[in-house]
This record gives sequence, C-alpha cells and structure tokens, in this order.
Amino acid sequence: MNSKDQSIQDFLTKTASNTPVPGGGSISALNGAIATALAEMLANLTIGKKKYADVQTMMEETTQEMNFQRTRFLEEIDRDAEAYNLVFEAYKLPKETEEQNVTRTNQIEHATKQAALIPMEIAQRAFNLMDAIANTTRNGNRNAVTDGCIAMMTCRTAVLGALLNVRINLGSIKDSEFVNRLTDKCNATEEETIRKERELIDWVKTTL
Repeated sequence: MNSKDQSIQDFLTKTASNTPVPGGGSISALNGAIATALAEMLANLTIGKKKYADVQTMMEETTQEMNFQRTRFLEEIDRDAEAYNLVFEAYKLPKETEEQNVTRTNQIEHATKQAALIPMEIAQRAFNLMDAIANTTRNGNRNAVTDGCIAMMTCRTAVLGALLNVRINLGSIKDSEFVNRLTDKCNATEEETIRKERELIDWVKTTL
C-alpha cells in the first residue's frame, strides 16, 4: 500500500518502526503536503467574503495550485523511500570479482545521486510555494492568519528537511562537480528559505 493511502496512525506507526523508510525524506514531503493543505484552507476561508472580494481570483488560483501540489508531495513520500531502497540494493550487489566491484561501485554512485536529486526536487518544490503562502497569508482572511504562518513554518521544515537528505547523500558521492553544484544550491536555498519564513513570522506578529 502506498503511504498516501494509509491512515495517519498507520503511517506514523510505520515511521516509528525499526525500518529506515519512511524516514526523514518522506516526512519532509509530508510536511510539504501539510503546508499546501493549510494554505488552501486559508484561501477557501477567504473566497466568498465581501471584505476580500478584490483578492477572490487570487485565492481561487491558490486553491487550485495548492491542491495540485499536495498531490505531488504525497507522491514524493513514496518516491523518496524508493530512492533509498535503490541505494540499499546497490550496496548488496556482489563484489567478488573486479568486474562485479566496478559494476557495484557505479551502481552505488548512480543510485546515491538519485537519492540526492529526489529530495532536492522536494526542497525546490516546497521552496517555490513559499511566496504563494506568504501572499495568501498577507491578503487572506485575517481570522486564519496564524494558519497561514504555520503553513509557512511547515513549508520551511519541508525545505530544510529535504536539504538535509540531499547533504547526507552528497557525502557518499565521488563526482565532485555534482557535489559542488548541489551543495551551492542547498546553501542558497536554505538561506533564502529561512529569510522568507522569518519575514512572514515577523509580519504576522504585528497583526495579532
């Protein structure tokens, strides 16, 4: 059964078990899905209110985008776990002969790169939603402004959690150009993510 088809209780029980998946990468994707749900809720609580008629179109667009992205994040929960399994299987390949050892080494490198690229995609997907979440929070129903802020905080967790999974995989990759490129991207994304979250939190505090 796919993780997205499980109950919350079953998913958390599986996460808490002594198996490595679902792990931090899957939880990062789940946080992305939660962030979209909260942002969509805020937009839906704004739509149809006369006071917010001037942002109705924007909120309707937000609900569509968040709904679409939530589906994508739920798919990423299992995709991240599958990437880990590919690395695990690569390490189990035989290494009795020189040829087998070369094949195993190449397969480990390839699988580990995929295990880094998938959380990078999750991080980028979540990061790309931060401006929309901020705009929805600033312009949406003030009675749910803290929900928008929590959506941003959850989105930040999705980004930073996924980036940690990128970094841990980079430590096992020999391709220095690949490692340097993703490290630079991680550093820039992390810095900007923290800035965007801090900016919205500070603004929300002034409205309470």
